[in-house]
Parts: sequence; structure tokens; C-alpha cells
Amino acid sequence: MRTRTLGSGGLEVSALGFGCMGLNHAYGKPMEKGDAVALVRAAVDRGVDFFDTAEVYGPFSNEELVGEALAPVRDRVKIATKFGFDVVPGGSTHPAGVDSRPERIRKAVEGSLKRLKTDVVDLLYQHRVDPAVPIEDVAGTVKELVQEGKVKHFGLSEAGAATIRRAHAVLPLAAVQSEYSLWTRGPEAEVLPTLEELGVGFVPFSPLGRGFLAGAMDEETKLEADDYRNGLPRFTSENRKANRALVDLLARVAEGRGATPAQIALAWLLARKPWIVPIPGTTKLHRLDENLAAAEVELTAEDLREIEEAAARIAIHGPRYPEHVERMAGL
Repeated sequence: MRTRTLGSGGLEVSALGFGCMGLNHAYGKPMEKGDAVALVRAAVDRGVDFFDTAEVYGPFSNEELVGEALAPVRDRVKIATKFGFDVVPGGSTHPAGVDSRPERIRKAVEGSLKRLKTDVVDLLYQHRVDPAVPIEDVAGTVKELVQEGKVKHFGLSEAGAATIRRAHAVLPLAAVQSEYSLWTRGPEAEVLPTLEELGVGFVPFSPLGRGFLAGAMDEETKLEADDYRNGLPRFTSENRKANRALVDLLARVAEGRGATPAQIALAWLLARKPWIVPIPGTTKLHRLDENLAAAEVELTAEDLREIEEAAARIAIHGPRYPEHVERMAGL
């Protein structure tokens, strides 16, 4: 697996990371713990060294799983986790939503270190911007944690360009994480140009459109009752039917390259910038292998032009989140 560098601080990671959330959170029935641990270790064996989790996934249980899976190979991997939601001791998220007060950040990091079975977080993200706490205070707290040796690199998730600049002025950012794929291209307008100017890496989450761009889902697909995609407007049956046009485009390009739609979607992201590192997740070994093979798919200028021109004619149906959730992004 080739590597890429996030930010000016030299955070070198595999060109494709692994998004761990879906192993036991949000996508229906959790994997059996032993199977999830085995899958994470299989990713390491295949050259993946960049794993993404968060305090709020579970809450807490995803970090525990990742910590157990990676403990035997801790010196070979980089772990990213996140703070910023008001997770109460009972394991639920407080209605207040976000909380990035300095004391809350410190408490979150201490918990993450324990669950991840490590003494340092390689990349610590603010999960969502907290409008009640100046980003300078957030960055300043993380800077102290860096000085204390508990954190190596700082990142933001779903932050807007102005917030990125203000945080970066206090503590240089290694990466910004946002949803980005062929069906979610909002970061292109302001965020990506800002990151290029500042020398900050970019980590797209949901690079396969929460599984939709892999091509196996259509309007008839039944999701488990507790799969959070049931509450996303883009995943109504009507919108899935309309959005198949984008999957059909990927399939046409894939056929000509001996690849799969998922591989073309990931290869497209990798071709955008050398400082972009997608983090697809999966619960299946064959999908892991499929995703990782995307790093070897070299799209030509003609391929990229074909994708761009065809995608421009396809209207994406449905917002990515309900309105109240979308308001938390881009602050």
C-alpha cells in the first residue's frame, strides 16, 4: 500500500484508511466482536495503517473494539479518534448535542486513551464545531495535550473554511475530515482550496456514499430497522431509485477498466489531490479487498473528464442529513 502525508507535520499514512464506525455502530446489527477484531487485523496485514474511530460511536464501544484489535500492532498503525459530542455516562448523547469545552475535551481524551489501550492519539479531531466555544479555545486545549504528549496531530471534522483558518492559526492542522464523494461534493467550493493553501490534508468519510456507490443497493433494498440510513433523506426508496444514475455511471467506467463501481469511486477521490486519504469502512473481508484494490486503479485524464462531464448532468436527490443535523456542519 502506497502512503500519503497529511499536513505539514509529517503524518504519513496508507493511501486508504479504514473507517471503523460501522463495525458495531449505526449500520444495523453489530459485528461479532471476534469477527470485527479479525477484520481490522486483516486490514493491517494488507497494508492499512490508518484507522478512524470516535468516542461517540457506540458510544465508547467502537474505541474499545479498535483498541483491542490494534493493541498487538500499535507500533505499526496510526489511530484517529474524535471528541466534541456531549456523551453522558449512561451511554447516550445529551440533547444539547455538541460540547467542546476545554474540560470536556480533556475528559474525552483521557477516556479515549484508556479505551484505545494507548498513551497517545495519533490524530485527534473535533467531531463537530461547537458554536458556544471559540475554536481558538479548542485548538489551544489540543495544543496543550500535544505538549503533554497525549496527542500527536490535530484535526477538525465538518468544519467550514473560516473555522479551519482560525484553528490552524493556533495549532497547525494535520487534516480536516468531511463527507466527500461523487454524490457529496460540498467541500470543493471552499474547504478544499483552503486546505491546499494551508497545507492541510483531507480525509473523506463515507467515500462510497454510505455504501450506495458500491452498487449493491437499489430502491428495493431493505435496511435493518436500527440502520441509521433509514433516517437519511437520500436513502428513501424514491431517492435511491433516482440516484442509481450515479451508480450506473460508475459501472460504465468500471466495466472499461476491469474494476468495480466502488473502486472507481475511490480511485476518483485518490486522483483529486495527493493529500486526500479516503477512509472506507466495511464489515466484509471481500469488500475490504475490493476497496484496497482501488489504490492500484489509475484513472486517466480521459476517464476523469468522462466522469466529471457525466456527473455534472446527474442531479443528486435528497439532502445527506435531516435539516437539524445538517445545521451542525460547516460552522
